[in-house]
Amino acid sequence: MDRKKYLKNIKRIVIKIGSSSLTLESGGLDIANMKKFTGEVRNVTKKGIEIIIVTSGAIAAGLKYLNILKRPNDISVLQAAASVGQVELMKAYDNLFSEYSLKVGQILLTKEDTTRRKQYLNIRNTIENLIKLNVIPIINENDSSAVDEIKFGDNDNLAALVSSLADADALIILSDIEGMYDKNPKTTSDAKLIPFVEKVTPDIEKIAGGIGSTFGSGGMMTKIKAAKICSFSGIAMIIANSRMPDVLDKILNFESVGTFFAPQTIKKVKSIKRWIAFGMRTKGSIIIDRGAEDAIRDKGKSILAVGVVEILGNFNKGDTLKVLSIDNRLIAKGISSFSAEEIDNMKGKNQNQIAKQFGSSFCSEIINRDCLVVFDR
Repeated sequence: MDRKKYLKNIKRIVIKIGSSSLTLESGGLDIANMKKFTGEVRNVTKKGIEIIIVTSGAIAAGLKYLNILKRPNDISVLQAAASVGQVELMKAYDNLFSEYSLKVGQILLTKEDTTRRKQYLNIRNTIENLIKLNVIPIINENDSSAVDEIKFGDNDNLAALVSSLADADALIILSDIEGMYDKNPKTTSDAKLIPFVEKVTPDIEKIAGGIGSTFGSGGMMTKIKAAKICSFSGIAMIIANSRMPDVLDKILNFESVGTFFAPQTIKKVKSIKRWIAFGMRTKGSIIIDRGAEDAIRDKGKSILAVGVVEILGNFNKGDTLKVLSIDNRLIAKGISSFSAEEIDNMKGKNQNQIAKQFGSSFCSEIINRDCLVVFDR
């Protein structure tokens, strides 16, 4: 498949580089590979393309700095390592990029930062202002303070969310693997690299290590989840090996490097809907009947009380909900106009019944279409 049509006019890319590409097996930062990476980034900037970097490596750098030879299980020790490691990591980036007279700025995030609309927009504004000031934003999860409840879980997910909020044209994930294979290359000699994925299907998820698979290759499932976010947001995504010579130039010259995931281009999803889909934390679910599903999918309608079959969880007005089909498929997400208790009193009732019970001015829209994101089948 032709990558050129997706990459020929790109103006902004997010590059995510993983811990395995930044650290040595013996511990500490792999300065040689970081130097290769920063040199390639500099070549991209010379083409007039804006760069945002999502980086890993802080904990590994911190453990080396603290002379801790084995990764501990104690979360507080890991957070301390992240704290000092982030300094070492940014010091290395600053030194390497300064050789090319390039400036860098640090942004540390937790999942909580993306769930509030105001903070989400502040992050986007910070990124925009850094780029306007000719500064390369370097983003990492704030491992020194994040706990499980507010962690992104992995930097692939973080990179996809950053790509979406920053309106990037492409996300390049650099790792220690060549891309996605049709079988596990670690155990199967005839495994073949998949060069182009038009759409992330259940079969692709299964190959990557999803439910029902017999194997999973190092972190590939998190990359597939990132690809789904990017595709929905109209962003191309590429997985490639960070240690390949001139890997970024090859990708941007449309060479068949790694695995390319095509973006959805049929419709442009608004920024606020991308935030609803991926930035906000869901607080509950509603199950809707087939008629309501067809109405929101095919006719762009709001979700009305009459189509709601069941409520799951306890939530308030303004919380984000999952919208499930009667056979338990996730079909949409949206911001609720009512609490769980209110919806429970309204579900299954048409507008006339609601008017008799609550008054003629009472609205039966559970989720307005402007606050609703419908996913592909």
